Amino acid sequence: MKKQTEQPLKTEEGFELKVRLRESKPVTIHIPSDTLTSLEKIAAGRDMSVEALLKLYIGQAMRQDLAKLSADRVMEKTAQVLKQHIQSEADVSAILKEIRVETVS
Repeated sequence: MKKQTEQPLKTEEGFELKVRLRESKPVTIHIPSDTLTSLEKIAAGRDMSVEALLKLYIGQAMRQDLAKLSADRVMEKTAQVLKQHIQSEADVSAILKEIRVETVS
């Protein structure tokens, strides 16, 4: 494992990017050949390596899943609090449904 440090980078426009490099571990995965070929084409079109593209995809999907987990926890806590203050299960359900509809749109 390599210890990585923070390195300031500059964009083409001159903006400074602060990248916090983190410790990493190697992982081996088996990818179907046709999928790897597609990944190589996509990576080349984005001017990046397949490894960088996979990290991008993993990061995007992970952030979506973590956001959903967080939202689910908030809804669970909201339901608990509502049940403490509202006796009617139907009213609690209606409020939770309204919150879900409002947060989706």
